[in-house]
Amino acid sequence: MRILIATMTAGGGHLAAAAALEEAWHAMRPRDVIERVDLLKFYSPLHRKIHSDGYVKLVERAPELWGMVFKKTDDPKVARRLNRLQQLFPGRSRLRFVRHIKHFKPDAVLCTHYSPLEVLGEMRQKSGEAKGPLCVSVVTDFEAHALWMDGGVDLYCVAAEETKARLVARSAVATDVVSTGIPIAAKFSAVMNAQSVRRSMGLRDDLPTLLVLSGGFGMGPVGKILAQLDHVSGDFQTLVVCGRNEELRRELAAQDRKHPTRVLGFASNMHELMGVADLIITKPGGLTTSEALALGKPLLILDPIPGQEAANSDFLLERGAAVKVNRVEDVPYRVGQLLGTKKLGALSKAARLLGRPDSAQAVCREVLRRLTNPT
Repeated sequence: MRILIATMTAGGGHLAAAAALEEAWHAMRPRDVIERVDLLKFYSPLHRKIHSDGYVKLVERAPELWGMVFKKTDDPKVARRLNRLQQLFPGRSRLRFVRHIKHFKPDAVLCTHYSPLEVLGEMRQKSGEAKGPLCVSVVTDFEAHALWMDGGVDLYCVAAEETKARLVARSAVATDVVSTGIPIAAKFSAVMNAQSVRRSMGLRDDLPTLLVLSGGFGMGPVGKILAQLDHVSGDFQTLVVCGRNEELRRELAAQDRKHPTRVLGFASNMHELMGVADLIITKPGGLTTSEALALGKPLLILDPIPGQEAANSDFLLERGAAVKVNRVEDVPYRVGQLLGTKKLGALSKAARLLGRPDSAQAVCREVLRRLTNPT
């Protein structure tokens, strides 16, 4: 079989989900031809920079504007009108992607970003064929925005039964929506020796560990969080991940802290960092929270981006896997409330119940089932 995994750089989660699917499919069927492609590959350098930098700057500097755009477009009718408008302006990037699909001739296209869906739907419509490659919408948040829906989608793989219910309420066929979980890497289900990991990172065994995450692009009030943690009276140690924001890493690493603190840049061992953490302080991105849930780690949510992250936050809070603070100055009180208490254990238990460590494999199994047993 030939499998194309299509994504786009717009936050790190879409890319991580695509990588997890590639890993899972290769493990399941190592002889198949698998390709993972970022649609930005087909953009001009200028268009690529505007798209990737534009998203980051918008959610960082004008999150309320992003929230308004998210809400206004979260309507199937509006989403369809946007797609029809896009089709009037084919552009070189769209044509390059179309040519790539025709050349690769995939049996299935797994999309971890909604952008490829509209192009695939248009291709099928123009060809006049009832079937092209199996088109799979792999939703990477706990709530499915209308842009994840397209008439050409054959299968939706979603985070939870609640996500499925939302799509079905918007006229998706129930049998074509499967609750698989958001795809995460296999290492988040591997057995880990926490004591050995702590030792390798110079962490103490007798102190609880807080993990502060900034996201892959180093966004969020990480410096302010660390400053507030200095006001917590209990004993603990802190791991901080600054992502690709090297300037932030250098700035934070040079500062003195009340509690033992280790500042890291981009981390490829996130499963280990999460594995040794007693509490994770983070923005609620779909992939980050799915990874934490798979490891049974409680979350302290701060400053969710209006739109998809706010919806993720609601999902986690309703199910008791997270707590949330609305202002960074509330962090010390809430951390003090949690560390060393039964509440932290209850959050961890709820997180583990929600976790889907086999999510990437579940997506691949469902796709394979439909390819080998078409109805």
